[in-house]
Amino acid sequence: MLAVGLFVAYILLGTAIAIYSRRLLRGGEVDFYIGSQRMGGVVAALTYAATTYSAFMMVGLVGLSYATGMGAYGFELLYLVATVLLLMYFAPRVWERAKERGWVTPAEMLSDHFGSRLVGATVALIYLISLVPYTALQMKGMGEIFAKMVGGEELYGLGVLFGALLVLAWSLIAGIWSVALTDAFQGLFMLLAGSLYLGWIFMLVHQNMGLSAATEVLAQKGLLNMSSFWTPHVFLSFTLPWMLFAMIHPQVVQRIFMPKDKEGLALMLRGFMLFGLIYTIIAVTVGLLARAAAEGGLVPFVDPRRRDLVTPTLLAVMNPLLSSVIFVSIMAAAVTTANSIVLSLASVVARDLGRRLSERPRMALGYLSAALLVAVAAAVAYSRVGYIVDLAVLTTTMLLPLAPVTLLAWTGVRAPAWGAVASMLAGFGAVLALMALYNKPIEVFLLSIYGMPSSVFVLLISSAVLIISVLIEKAMSRGQA
Repeated sequence: MLAVGLFVAYILLGTAIAIYSRRLLRGGEVDFYIGSQRMGGVVAALTYAATTYSAFMMVGLVGLSYATGMGAYGFELLYLVATVLLLMYFAPRVWERAKERGWVTPAEMLSDHFGSRLVGATVALIYLISLVPYTALQMKGMGEIFAKMVGGEELYGLGVLFGALLVLAWSLIAGIWSVALTDAFQGLFMLLAGSLYLGWIFMLVHQNMGLSAATEVLAQKGLLNMSSFWTPHVFLSFTLPWMLFAMIHPQVVQRIFMPKDKEGLALMLRGFMLFGLIYTIIAVTVGLLARAAAEGGLVPFVDPRRRDLVTPTLLAVMNPLLSSVIFVSIMAAAVTTANSIVLSLASVVARDLGRRLSERPRMALGYLSAALLVAVAAAVAYSRVGYIVDLAVLTTTMLLPLAPVTLLAWTGVRAPAWGAVASMLAGFGAVLALMALYNKPIEVFLLSIYGMPSSVFVLLISSAVLIISVLIEKAMSRGQA
């Protein structure tokens, strides 16, 4: 089968690149995890972009756009704008501090700023719990696409297994070098395949119903404006966690440390911005045109309540060669994000939880933690819980308590270490409590707490605890004086 052949070629090529990348590895955990801050700007840009844009896009965002309309543009573009603004302002100073202080992980960054290893250990534990859903959604995307392309629902688990093995292998062959170089090749392939995907659905709609008719169909369905799905509450619930993504996800924070110089850092930011804009336009436009085509009877109709099946359904009716290319690109998008998360968490476990060990046992601990994380995420993915977009936003909501302390670290504002720990635990505990009390824990970010989205509630709790700790510390200092 063509899809299988192309997938095998992808595996062989990616593995060859990963093995080749070992030539760049100088040895030692700093080089293994962040490349000793000697990564060029082009590779840094492609690995940042490929890591950020995952199966979420061509499976999750296409389906979300198909089901809910133009609001998906606002949701994803607001993330992009917020990320670019955050990075333009903060990334240069974070890069300088990372170089000066020798940070390898985001948890080390926070431990250093607050002067306590307990801060880093707390961050590490929050990462380990929160990032399982995000890693699992990548494998879920792989499983859904693999089952549709290769031969039936019974192969879903095999797709998850293949994805898990690729993620683990390409993470550990040469650390960040195998991740970054395979990311670069996969990122370019993702853009090419996404462009072909858009071109196919555009020509299908243009030739068989016309763009004006498609626009009219979408307007009749209320999908060309903020549809009934995108109420202000829902829009803020989806968007607020996403706007802080660049501050709280370790795999992207860590990439700020990696460029070899400020010129490389600037190139990384520009490259990410361009990639993100193009890929977002492709994904949302494909989703909207697919809905028009489905309403016009040009492709099978997918119930919007099963929106993650839109892309798999479209792949089944297009030219086999084209569908195989897009299938492999989606697998690539999922792998690029999952292996970056796995490597980042391995570094956090080794450096922040295993800090008392010598380097070789720490490296072994990192390898073991990577394998365990992949196994747990694969098990969650196999259970097929939740929509892909919902799993992504859930993870980011769980990481939100890290935003206030990270902002203090990035701005150089001091606070007591115990306050930082209390702030993170209070916010994270609030998320877990809401998940336990709500009968749809994966959709907890959609909850309304006293009229506000749960994400706002969590941020307020974490921020309030942090502010109170600062006031207490100042009051104690004045009392001692």
